[in-house]
Amino acid sequence: MSEATASGPAGEADILDDAWGDVLNAVDRTYAELVEYQERLERQNAELHAARLFIESVLGSVSDIMVVVGRDGKIEEISASFARAVEAEPGALIGQPLSGFFTGDGAARLAEAMNDLRLSRESASFEADLVTAEGALPFDISLAARLSDRSRFEGAVLTGRPLGELRRAYAELERSHRQLKEAQTQLVRNEKLASLGRLLAGVAHELNNPISFVYASVHALEKYVGQFETYFERVQQGAPRAELVQLRADLKLERNLRNLAEAVHGARDGAERVRDIVADLRRLSAEGSGERVEFDLVDVAKVAARWVERGSKSGITVRFTGAERCMVRGVSGHVQQIVMNLVQNGMDALDGVETPELTIDIACTEPAAVLTVRDNGPGVPEDVRAAIFDPFFTTKPVGRGTGLGLSISAKIADEHGGQLNLGDGPGGCFRLELPLETSE
Repeated sequence: MSEATASGPAGEADILDDAWGDVLNAVDRTYAELVEYQERLERQNAELHAARLFIESVLGSVSDIMVVVGRDGKIEEISASFARAVEAEPGALIGQPLSGFFTGDGAARLAEAMNDLRLSRESASFEADLVTAEGALPFDISLAARLSDRSRFEGAVLTGRPLGELRRAYAELERSHRQLKEAQTQLVRNEKLASLGRLLAGVAHELNNPISFVYASVHALEKYVGQFETYFERVQQGAPRAELVQLRADLKLERNLRNLAEAVHGARDGAERVRDIVADLRRLSAEGSGERVEFDLVDVAKVAARWVERGSKSGITVRFTGAERCMVRGVSGHVQQIVMNLVQNGMDALDGVETPELTIDIACTEPAAVLTVRDNGPGVPEDVRAAIFDPFFTTKPVGRGTGLGLSISAKIADEHGGQLNLGDGPGGCFRLELPLETSE
């Protein structure tokens, strides 16, 4: 009995010690969890504070107005630009209905857009007049839904930009675009005028000789006609034979009669030369809007090269090799323009070359006619070969070209179902390929 009684209180003490140890352990664990939770809460608070600062910085820096509203359409957050626009303290605006800051029509559009957001969640854009310190000003408004994690409608975010600013930006863009188009038109016009100037120089030079010949022949004919009129007047007046014989000798009618025939022939030759020049000009100025016809590429190339030779005054004569006849289909006047551009570029590249050579070779084999213009100039530098056909790109000095010749020529070649390429090898080389004319 005494042994059992002695051991009883000791056993209870042990049990109490164990229980107390469990309690202390539980307290320690709970305290550790509380500390961990506190640290996590502090981190989240810090992140929330940083996010809050970021949002405030965004709301304070955006130039467009920005307003966050709740489901009831009342203001929860605003940007500094909105507060400046309505000239109110940011704190005084929180909780006010956003619709109250718009005119009647704008408030109605806002209410309709909010209702649509509740149903469809799709963003809306509309114009509305915001009541500002300067009066009602038009804004371009965008309204997007705010959704919870469960896609529940929580409100909306409104952003807006003054339409006056947008319209000024659009007007400036339109004005810049118009100026660019006018500049492009002017450059194209300058290119055409430059080509026309080269052509007119050749025309003036070429027409001067036959017209001068015709003028000299006509002047001689007037002189001879006057002498013959003098002689025949005396004949009609019944002058004696001796006087007429002497008059014929003095007027040298026998010699003038022979010269008369030569003057007539000379005037005719000069007129025919003028006619040929005009015919070449008419062929050169053929429009591209008409029906395409079959023509001889060799003949067209020779006419084009001849006109560049006349206008350039470089003294360079284009040498032709290859086929003597090659039939293609297209607009001969436009193909002549390509050849003229290529020949003119070649002659420009030969400026300063000691022994200039410019050759046009025409190959006429299936499936395409190939016209190659080659010169022994310095050629096209490797670093600009990729841009050689770009509009307004030129390697010539200022005032010597607009950079449109090759781009226009490449476009014409493409319209004819062919292509214009930069060839390889020493010097300058361009290859024009056109489909051969095939008889049905």
